[in-house]
Amino acid sequence: MSWLWAIIVGLVLGLIAKAILPGKQRIPIWLTIICGMIGAALGNWAAAGLGIAETKGVDWGRHLLQLVGAVIVVAVGDRLWAVIRGRRSA
Repeated sequence: MSWLWAIIVGLVLGLIAKAILPGKQRIPIWLTIICGMIGAALGNWAAAGLGIAETKGVDWGRHLLQLVGAVIVVAVGDRLWAVIRGRRSA
C-alpha cells in the first residue's frame, strides 16, 4: 500500500509543480509522477534535517518542503527531457 500512496503523492505533487512552473512542461505523466515522488522524498529529507519531520497535526512545513522539492525536480526533469528529446537547448 505504501507504493500506491507514493505514486498518488507523486502524481499530485508533480501536477501542482507543473502548474506552478511558468510555461509549458513537455514531460510525460509517468515522468511527472517520478519527479513528484523524488521531490517528496527530498522534501522529507530536508524536513528531517530541519527537525520538522514529525510534528503533531498537519505537517505544513514538511508538505511545503515536499512541494518545493517537486517544483525543483520537475523543472530539472523538464529541461533534461527536452535536451534528451532534442526539442530545445538547455
